[in-house]
Amino acid sequence: MSLVRRAVPKDAAEVLRLRQVMIDAMFEKGAEGDTAWHAESLPTVRARLADGDGDFVAYVVDHPSRPGALAALVAGTVEYRIGRAGNPRGRVGHVFSVATDPDARRRGYARACMESLLDWFRERGACQVDLNASAEAEPLYASLGFVRKPDPSMRLDLAAT
Repeated sequence: MSLVRRAVPKDAAEVLRLRQVMIDAMFEKGAEGDTAWHAESLPTVRARLADGDGDFVAYVVDHPSRPGALAALVAGTVEYRIGRAGNPRGRVGHVFSVATDPDARRRGYARACMESLLDWFRERGACQVDLNASAEAEPLYASLGFVRKPDPSMRLDLAAT
């Protein structure tokens, strides 16, 4: 029996908690621990987790020693982009949140969740999967077949303009 399961609406608060673990470790310098956004995000996450046929999914592992808590999270979406050589249908998977609770690391939970997510992408016809990798997580992704690519990405924060 697999430890991995698809997240459901009752997991939404824990999904947000683990997303914050990832944010605190990787990104938002100066915003570590800022959880004020969780309350506004919670209804949307619950609704997205309830949509079993949608373009968003999260796979989780329950924490082995804390009932009601999650040990690991992997979340992703399938997007449509105009097709091109190698992906004529334009279906692209995007992994955007991978986190393991600090006290549950090095047990294979993130790998198991990633494998479930990759199967979900395949079932939906995605021909490629993109993600942003931290240096610490890069060996995991490389072992699953991901390779670094030159990235000319830019971002506009519409909330700030």
